[in-house]
Formats: sequence, C-alpha cells, structure tokens
Amino acid sequence: MKTYPALGVQIPQVYLPKNGIDLTKWSVIACDQFTSQPEYWQEVERLVNGNPSTLHLILPEAYLGRADQQMRIQRIHATMRAYLDQGLLEPHEGLIYVERTALGRTRHGIMLSLDLEQYEFRPGSSALIRATEETIVERLHPRVQVREGALLELPHILVLIDDPQKMVIESLTARRDTLPRLYDFDLMLGSGHLSGYAVPEALTEQVIAALQHLARPQDFLAKYNFPPSAQEAVLLFAVGDGNHSLATAKAVWEKIKSRAGMNHPARYALVEVENLHDDGLVFEPIHRVLFDVKGDVLAALPAYFGSSCTCTSISSADEMASLVETASPARQRFGLIQGGRCHLIEIEAPASHLAVGSLQNFLDDFLARGGAAKIDYVHGAEVVMRFGDSPTNAAFYLPALEKSELFKTVILDGLLPRKAFSMGEAVEKRFYMEARRIA
Repeated sequence: MKTYPALGVQIPQVYLPKNGIDLTKWSVIACDQFTSQPEYWQEVERLVNGNPSTLHLILPEAYLGRADQQMRIQRIHATMRAYLDQGLLEPHEGLIYVERTALGRTRHGIMLSLDLEQYEFRPGSSALIRATEETIVERLHPRVQVREGALLELPHILVLIDDPQKMVIESLTARRDTLPRLYDFDLMLGSGHLSGYAVPEALTEQVIAALQHLARPQDFLAKYNFPPSAQEAVLLFAVGDGNHSLATAKAVWEKIKSRAGMNHPARYALVEVENLHDDGLVFEPIHRVLFDVKGDVLAALPAYFGSSCTCTSISSADEMASLVETASPARQRFGLIQGGRCHLIEIEAPASHLAVGSLQNFLDDFLARGGAAKIDYVHGAEVVMRFGDSPTNAAFYLPALEKSELFKTVILDGLLPRKAFSMGEAVEKRFYMEARRIA
C-alpha cells in the first residue's frame, strides 16, 4: 500500500462484499443517525432479516445506554471475524471513486486512508488534517470500545478538501465511464443510489499530484488571501461528517502505538474525501431538541442573554423559518417551537460568531441547571417541527452555515461549535459499504 507522508494519506486496501450478497441489505446508514427515532432502526432490522449486513458490524447510537450494550459490542467483534473466516469479504487494492445520488443531487468522492499522526481534534490545532467542530470526549467511550476489539473499520467519515478548481475528484468524474465498476445499487429506505469504481494507478497518481498542488504552502496562502509571509499552517483535509468517529480512531491509535509500532494498520483511518465545491454537496443545519423540559425556556433566554435578546411570537412555522434564514452576523436568529407555538429569537451583537454557537452556549447552561432531561440533534425542518408539537419538548430551528466559509473560519477562528452543520439531509448521510482491516 502506497503512502504519501507529506499529504498524510495512504492508498488503502479495502474489503468489499463478495458477489451474490444483497448490497441493499448489506449497506446501512451511519450509526449516529436517527438517534431519537428507534423506529427507523427497527425497520432496518426488519429489512436486513438476518442477511450479511453492516448492521451487524456497527452499534447504532439509538441503542446506546441499553442493558445489552456490551453484548452488542461483543457480537460486533465476533461477526467481523465470522465474515472474514467465511470469505464474505474480499480485498481490493487501490483507490475507489464513489458517487452517491439522493434527493435529486449527486456527490462525488474518493476512498483514502488518512494518517492519524497528522490529524488533531483538539482546539488550536495547526495539523494538516483537522476537525471542524468541537469534539465531546465523553461521547468517544462506546465508540472506543467497539474499535478496540475490532478486526475491521467501517467508515461513515466524510472529509472535505477546498478545491475550487476541481482538480482532484472531478478528474475522475470525467473518466467514470472508463473505470471498472465495483458496486452499483439502490440504498434502503429511500436513501438513493451508491456506485463505486476502481481507479487505475495512472489516474491515482494524477489525483495525488492534484492533492500535492492543494498542499503547497504558497498556493494555500494565496487561496485565502493571506500575505506570503503569513505563518498559517496548511489545512488540507477538514472533517465534514464523522468528527467523533475519526477522533475515536485517533484515541485508539494513541493508546496502542507505543506497543504496536508505527507501521500498524490502525495508524490510518479509512474515509471518503469530497470536494467542498461539489455542486451536489449542500450544507444543512442541525437543529436541537430538549426533552422533558422542566424550566421556562422563553424566560430563560433573555435571562441568559440579557437585553440583547428579544423573543417574538410568530404565527406560522414557515414564517419563522423564513425569518431565521434572513439573519445577519450582527443580528443572529433562531426559532423556538414548543407546544406547537413558534417564536423568533434574536440576539444583537452576539459573542459567538455563529447562531449555533450562541444557542449551544445557552443550551449547555440550561441543561446544567436542570432545565431539561436531555438534548438531541436532529435533521430536517419537518422533524424539528414534529418534536416541537409536544409541550414537554423545546425544539430549536437553526439557519444553515454557508459552506464556502468553512475552511477560512476553521483556519482563523478554530473549531466550530459541535453539530454546527450537516452535509445534507439525514437520508443523504454516508452508508457503510467498504471495510478495512485495522488488526
């Protein structure tokens, strides 16, 4: 397997299901989706119906905290070994080009292994590979338990490059019809279509050369209008989805590397790389829902933000959403839905750069004071409105982050607040398909 240390990448060997396995049943959505909608995962179980599936190789977060959690983790490790022993997975060496179609748009990516030695999720990082948002270390523990005893990793991590000239991935899109097809199938539960293609060595070298161009310090500084004398470290890869999964891989690697040695496969993590400028990539907001609310949210907001906060009743959800989406940095807006009633919350001269940051600071304080039992992060206006129908919930509707600002914001301001944005709607999230040996 070729490695390119200056880029922090390795061309991976991946494992794919052998011919004859039903790929629609094999491939399931990222484990951190539909966490407050267990009926989704129940339907996945019904569709899989005991067939070979990545469902048996992951721990859906909807099941975290249940009495059988440890048994589920042990079963995951045993199933990985069984699938390998039974020959259900076959190795493929080389770059894979991926296309994912959902909701009428198509995203394009490549499968790469990233060097965890060149990745950092802590604030203030100047690493080549960086997290984009705050990592909640407490959330890593169950994921670490899964990865520590695993023979395989199955990524739902999406990592972004800022390639406005479209030199890296789009060079493969133009040649897609000449590439050998590895898989091509419909995903379950209306989540679109997934295709993967083998990339020959000559085209792989072109991809690497294009990445090397993006990583040149002089080109990096010019892209963001920094002076040539600036000391900004190159940010080549920014984690778009799966921050906690990549942080889990880093935590496990740091734990084992002194005894495993620097050539151990766990030094790398398999990800899908996509271009920030892909026309099919849309940034969506991640909304918040408080459950079993005990405090008065409408009173708590001005008490927390002071005179800079105003709360206005709005007659309809559509009007509220429209007002939220026309906010400005100097006058942030988000919506509150409780008991079916809508309110527009405005914050003047906010301390946080983003509305999601201002809201998250309030929610952390509100929860710490016992104002609600728990919080969840949900996708889609329809879902947040539905949760907001209950008087015991408080649902918060947020605006989307402008994707063109992502890299420069991370470079200049550091990590975004956790769950600041989503790469598409819930059904567009990455489905597990490829596996890679890490033991």
